[in-house]
Amino acid sequence: MPFSVCMRDCYDTCSMVSEFKNGRLTVRGNPRHPVTAGFLCPKGALLPKWFHADDRLKRPLIRTGERGSGEFRETGWEEAIGLVAEKLRETIEAHGSESVLVYQYAGDRGVVNYAFPLRLFHYLNTAMLDYGVCDRAGQEALNDVYGTAVGMDPEELKNQKLIIYWGINAFWTNLHGFALAKKNNLEIWTVDVVRTETAKRSDRFFRIRPDTDVLLALGVAKVLIEENLYDSDFVRENVYGFEEFKNYVKTLSLDYVSRETGLSVGEIEEFAGEYAERRGIIHIGYGFQRSLAGGEAVRAIAILPALVGHRFGFIYDMKTIDKSYAEGAFLRTKPAKRIPQMKLAEYIERGEIKFLYVYNSNPLASLPNQNRLRKALRESDVFVVTHDIFLTDTALYSDVVLPANTFFERLDISDSYYHRYISLNEPVARLYGKSNSEVTRLLAKALGIENPHLYESDEEVIRKILELNGLSWKELKAKGFVKIPEGPRGWGTPSGKIGFFSRRAVERGLSPFPEYWRFEGKYPLRLLTPTHRMTITSQYHNTHGMIDPNLHINPVDAVERGIKDGDAVEVFNDYGRIRTRAKLSADVPKGVVLLYKAFWVKLLGWNANFLTTDETVQNYGNGSAYHSTWVDVRKV
Repeated sequence: MPFSVCMRDCYDTCSMVSEFKNGRLTVRGNPRHPVTAGFLCPKGALLPKWFHADDRLKRPLIRTGERGSGEFRETGWEEAIGLVAEKLRETIEAHGSESVLVYQYAGDRGVVNYAFPLRLFHYLNTAMLDYGVCDRAGQEALNDVYGTAVGMDPEELKNQKLIIYWGINAFWTNLHGFALAKKNNLEIWTVDVVRTETAKRSDRFFRIRPDTDVLLALGVAKVLIEENLYDSDFVRENVYGFEEFKNYVKTLSLDYVSRETGLSVGEIEEFAGEYAERRGIIHIGYGFQRSLAGGEAVRAIAILPALVGHRFGFIYDMKTIDKSYAEGAFLRTKPAKRIPQMKLAEYIERGEIKFLYVYNSNPLASLPNQNRLRKALRESDVFVVTHDIFLTDTALYSDVVLPANTFFERLDISDSYYHRYISLNEPVARLYGKSNSEVTRLLAKALGIENPHLYESDEEVIRKILELNGLSWKELKAKGFVKIPEGPRGWGTPSGKIGFFSRRAVERGLSPFPEYWRFEGKYPLRLLTPTHRMTITSQYHNTHGMIDPNLHINPVDAVERGIKDGDAVEVFNDYGRIRTRAKLSADVPKGVVLLYKAFWVKLLGWNANFLTTDETVQNYGNGSAYHSTWVDVRKV
């Protein structure tokens, strides 16, 4: 049976075995894979339902009505590709190549399907996206400390005693990693604002207030140092700026840390003592870093593993292979103009984007401040093309919609940002649509471009990437996955050591040490917008049905507003307002409310991003700040 790999934007990147029989797809986990271990998460188990969905796009569409109205006419591929090529050529001639933006992200993580279309836009010298919606702040912070964001191989958990899930609901979003920790009998702690499913299944749960992650990490560091619990030999040999950092945390009061975080001094001291004794590993999550305090928090947390003697004692990212050949930036003849992902609406408003090509993404569900973005698109003359499997919210605002196929219908490979395996994806069947690489070749031909790099086959690109990374196509074909050798690793900081005093941060205008800032909003309640167990940002909402659109609110906050469980409520701030129902839950602390993110607006009429802020995390790579959103709630 063919090998498949789940291409969703998920830590686990499961290797699967698929079969198409009697017109139906079946999938199961590849039992030979060392990390994903032969079982699938609930989303993976429902992939056949997604593959066979009735609402998959089958023919190209051309808009005939107002943006967002859903008024289109069906057409053939020749007319659709011809129109896209014509508008692309006209835009470049009238406004220059930098008025064209390709907008893509990790809706599909296949190496070819993710990167190959970028070759065309590099060749045309268009503007490119500066990605900041996900984990950019954390990457910048880890580079400040370690000179890399690549953490520990999770297979090394077998040699550990303790893992701390800090700001990650791993039972929902990293199920195989959570199972790996359990299998290896690790003690599990969780640090979070919300009592998540992971927290409920942990041995210890440390509930802290929003934005205080940095303060807790600094407080723990203070105890480790002043109680002489740290690995002094490791620190002396491998850390830059320890004495300066020691003096920095000396000024920090544990009573102050306690008041701000909500943990007692005793809990903080106990955390430090047991963490040092067990030499804990920290899985640094993405959620809390999507706030104005995010970068500083990751920088502070990243210091803790080094204090107990780990070279790379954190799990965060696993940039495993060089995939740059697939993207083909070598085709450019001038430097790329980079447009921050979080500033799409602003650049459209300013008239700097005249042609927008979207694939592997649904920005009209996933980007913040949706009222502003939609208004910008309605009032501008930007020509929008979307290539997708379904008629998404972004597709509804597009001039041309091209049907995409699924990863079960094409050849590709995928690495993981959790483990060090690359997996093979073989075509199982062909139903509808074309792959991103197929459409790229069609567009290149329609534009009259003859460069051979735009016509390489998927297999040619894959073989070249494997060759450049010293991997075997034959072995991959036989097993369905191969492990990528790690090779020698060092710290890419200016000092060549772990930077407790970060010279890189200073060069960007930041403090050499992580700083705590207290942020307050105009409205009284902090809005958190995590992903739901059955979705990955905006994916699967149309397939699995409406998934918990309720506002989760602490009973104390609800009583203060005369709200009972199940009441209709309005959630509002200066960005917008939405109506839903209240779900009272002590899992959400007082002063915080929770909405699951990125519902399809066409299905519900709203999503949480009608309320979220499009501000950025200052000096941390234009990273997003979704969770630095404040709202109020009233009964309706």
